[in-house]
Amino acid sequence: MSATLEEALIGNYGSDFLPNLQNIKQEAKSAFIKNGLPKFREEEYKFTPIAKTLEKNFSFKNQVSQEIGLPDLAGQLIEDSAVNQIIFVNGVYSSTLSKFEQTDGLIIKSLKQAAVDHADNVEKYFGKLSDVTIDSFAALNTALTQDGIYIEVLKNTNLATPFYIYYVNTAQNAETHSFPRNLIIANSNSKITLVEKAITLGNNNAFLNVMAEVVVHENAHVHQVRLQNDRNNAYEVTQTQVNQTSNSNYSAYTISLSGGMIRNNLNITSDGQNCESNMYGLYLLNEKTHVDNHTVVDHKQPNSYSNELYKGVLDDKSKGVFNGKIFVRQEAQKTNAFQSNNNILLSDSATLNTKPQLEIWADDVKCSHGCTSGQLDKEAIFYLQARGISKQKAIGMLLYAFANDVVDKIPVEGIKTYLDNIVSRRLNS
Repeated sequence: MSATLEEALIGNYGSDFLPNLQNIKQEAKSAFIKNGLPKFREEEYKFTPIAKTLEKNFSFKNQVSQEIGLPDLAGQLIEDSAVNQIIFVNGVYSSTLSKFEQTDGLIIKSLKQAAVDHADNVEKYFGKLSDVTIDSFAALNTALTQDGIYIEVLKNTNLATPFYIYYVNTAQNAETHSFPRNLIIANSNSKITLVEKAITLGNNNAFLNVMAEVVVHENAHVHQVRLQNDRNNAYEVTQTQVNQTSNSNYSAYTISLSGGMIRNNLNITSDGQNCESNMYGLYLLNEKTHVDNHTVVDHKQPNSYSNELYKGVLDDKSKGVFNGKIFVRQEAQKTNAFQSNNNILLSDSATLNTKPQLEIWADDVKCSHGCTSGQLDKEAIFYLQARGISKQKAIGMLLYAFANDVVDKIPVEGIKTYLDNIVSRRLNS
C-alpha cells in the first residue's frame, strides 16, 4: 500500500499544479515517503487502523475522471445551497456545477487560478500553517492535491448567506480518491459561514483526503460546518488548520452520521489576545461506522477563550474515538479553556475510546476537561413511560435531547432543520 502511494507521489500526479510552490510540494512528498501512512502503534492513530483499511480497500491506480451533471446529485444537495454552492468532482473544482453570488468584498476562485491571480496570499499561507512533517495525511494532501478553492473575504464584509462546498466522488465504475485543498482568508471585521459535505456516487470505494487552511484576522468571524453522512464504502480524512489573531472568532461544527471510516483532525492556533474558539461535534453512529475526532487548541497569547463539546451516540458495532488536546503556553495567562466529551452506548458491541488532555504552562488560568460514557438513564425512561409514552418513543426522545444540544448550536437554520430531520428519523427508527 505505502509503496503504491509513494509511486504516485514520485510520478506526475499533481505535478502541474501550483508550479510556484513546488518546493513545498516536494517537501511534503519527501515527508510522506519517509514516514508513510500512520503505523498501527503510533499514538495518534492507535485506535484507528487507517493504513490497514486503505490497503484492504484501495489499489490507488490512476483513475479516469467521469463527467456528471446536477441531475446526478438529485437528493444529495442541501436545499438551501442553491444560492451558493461550490462543487468538486474527484478533487477538482467544477466551474460548470458550481454557482454563487458575485458579491462585493468576496473573492472566490479555484486555488489553481488564485495561485496566479493572488500569488502573494497563496504563497504566504499554502503549507505554512500546517506542518507536513508531523501528519502523513497533511503531507499526502499537500503533495498530491490537484485543485482546491480560494475564498477571501475582504475587510468589513459580512456575508449573511452560507457557502456550501460539496466533495463529489464518482465511484460508479471504479474506486476513486481525491485530495482537494482549500485556503480560506477572513480579513479584519469580516464574517463567513461555510458548510461542507462529501457525496459518493456509486458502489465502489471512495477515499477523500481534504485539507483546509483557515486564516481568521482581527475581529473576523468564521463558522465552519462539516456534515458527514456518506455511504459505507466512503473513507474520509479531513484536516483543518486554523490560525486566529486578536479578537477573532472561529467556530467548528462537525456532525458525523455515517460512512466507512472517518478521521477528522481539527487544529486551532490561538495566536492573539481575546480570541474565541468553539468546537462542537456530534457523532451518531450505527452498523460498523468508525469515526475518530482529534482536536488541538494551542493558546499562545493571554486573555483568550476556547470551548469544546463533543457528544456521541453509538449503536451496533460502531466505533468512536475522541482525542482532544488543549495547550496553554506560559505567555497565555488568563486563558479560559473548557473541554467535554459525553457518550451514550446503545449496544454492548459498540466501542468508545476517549482521551481529553490538558497541558498548561501558565498559572493564572481557568481550564477544565472531562468525559462521560454510559447508557440511558433507566429512571428517565420509566418516568416517560409512566406518562403513557412507549419505551421506544421515550428512548428516542432522550437521545434526541442529548444530540440536539450540539445541533442547536449550528448558526444556519436550514442546516439545523436538515439535521433535525435526519437525527429524528435515526433515533426514532
